[in-house]
Amino acid sequence: MSFPKDFLFGAASAAYQVEGAPAEDGKRPSIWDTFAHTAGKIQHGETGDMACDHYHLFGRDVDVMREMGLQAYRFSISWPRVMPDGQDDVNEAGLAFYDRLIDRLLEAGIEPFVTLYHWDLPQKLQDMGGWNNPETARRFCRFAQVVAKRFKGRVKNYMTFNEPQIFIGLGLHRGVHAPGYRLPQGVCVQAAHNVIMAHFAALKAIRQEDPDALVGIASTGFLPIPVHDTPANVSKAIECMEKATQADLWFDHALFCDPMIKGRYPDALLASGTVTREQQQEVAAAFAPMDFLGLNIYNGQYVDENGEAVKKYPGYPRSSLKWPLTPEVLYWGPKLMHRIYSLPVYVTENGISQQDVICCDGQVHDPNRSDFLRRYLECLHAAVQEEVPVKGYFYWALTDNFEWHSGYDERFGLVYVDYRTQERLIKDSGRWYQRLIASRTFENEANSAGSCGCSVPLK
Repeated sequence: MSFPKDFLFGAASAAYQVEGAPAEDGKRPSIWDTFAHTAGKIQHGETGDMACDHYHLFGRDVDVMREMGLQAYRFSISWPRVMPDGQDDVNEAGLAFYDRLIDRLLEAGIEPFVTLYHWDLPQKLQDMGGWNNPETARRFCRFAQVVAKRFKGRVKNYMTFNEPQIFIGLGLHRGVHAPGYRLPQGVCVQAAHNVIMAHFAALKAIRQEDPDALVGIASTGFLPIPVHDTPANVSKAIECMEKATQADLWFDHALFCDPMIKGRYPDALLASGTVTREQQQEVAAAFAPMDFLGLNIYNGQYVDENGEAVKKYPGYPRSSLKWPLTPEVLYWGPKLMHRIYSLPVYVTENGISQQDVICCDGQVHDPNRSDFLRRYLECLHAAVQEEVPVKGYFYWALTDNFEWHSGYDERFGLVYVDYRTQERLIKDSGRWYQRLIASRTFENEANSAGSCGCSVPLK
């Protein structure tokens, strides 16, 4: 059985992680420029100053995408490149760069999917309070308006925010990401509320400029995997998702998805006083429905028939980042999230980090990543076959890149980047993905789950 003809296969990136050129053509610092240049914040003291030099080499990267047969490319637009101080100062040179990138993608037959905010807040706005200042939401609306007006008719799909759970939870509450603060939870909840209000304002601005554009977000958070595909076990899994809001506020879909999609905060947060009635009223007044839900899914948690987490066994499979490998999450994640939110779904990120090397034959052989793709995509295919409205899949990432506080230690890419020379080299996994896109089926793959003696149970 094949993936549907209209199912999109793509790959993803983010501006700070790939572009480089931090001060070129009028760009000014973002919070990640500042954070990465602060001693002790990034592994080995590395920064995104060069990254993959995508700002200059985007043409080469699009050629690689075309060679691989990618149908879509998800990337973010750097706010401080387009509006250097995050105010009304539109930088024509910054917009022109994205003009060139988008035109090159369209010429190659690749659909651009734009993320407006992938964590690189203009430093000038952070100096004014960042997401703790409601004014930032108004400035973000203006940014969305400028972008949508410029790319009307060329960009059809927007995500306002990427993983607000992470840039609030890790950036403002735990201090691991930019801007590196450790603020009280209540202060962070207000910042999250400002982000939600910014989403509504930006969504309306995009639709005003381009009524045909589709708008969503890219969310991340806890996802359960029932060990038994029974109504009782599935019901317990959904209960786990509802409880996750109280257990870990900053790795949970509901905190952002409930207000953004349903127009109200989770009842548990209202009952506990975590969010206020006034905040709920503001959400209800500003609410505007989105068109799709992006899910960034890397792993899930197995839960038993009682809704209890299943203990991991010794030596369980994991990535080089020590993230557990749980292929079934790409079946259950979209299925459960669609059941809760009733929106079409894109898997906007999914991938694995490895310590890849160029081998003696000059190639990058990464069989574990090819196996990862096979296992996870078979599970996603099963969800699609059950008519869960999954519209596309974006592997994270197209290329190796600057991996936030891990610097350049972690390689997620389908394409190897030699950071000394900026050489690009498609890995074996990239070739595997290329063949899947061309055939839209697993049946002819020599390294199939069956032929290598393993299989991925869905239950």
